[in-house]
Amino acid sequence: MSLKLRKWDVVEHLKTEEDMALYLQACLDEAPDDAAFIAAALGDIAKARGMSQLARDTGLGRESLYKALSGEGNPSFGTILKVIHALGLRLEAHTVAHA
Repeated sequence: MSLKLRKWDVVEHLKTEEDMALYLQACLDEAPDDAAFIAAALGDIAKARGMSQLARDTGLGRESLYKALSGEGNPSFGTILKVIHALGLRLEAHTVAHA
């Protein structure tokens, strides 16, 4: 008997709007200063939603979105804002205690 394994893909588990928002929040909590990590998390959400639809909603090219949200791209803040808005998410500001 052999066991077949496959790579775990978060995209398969982002099924609802709440799943997506909680995932992004968890990523922001885990690494709030890691721009590439946060961009990649947005890329995961975009893939779960459908990159082609996101491209239409943002007016940006599908391939450029894949690159920008890969974690290796360097998207502009304007691109990030367009993506967040098109995904139905919202940025919020909160104060944090500094040690």
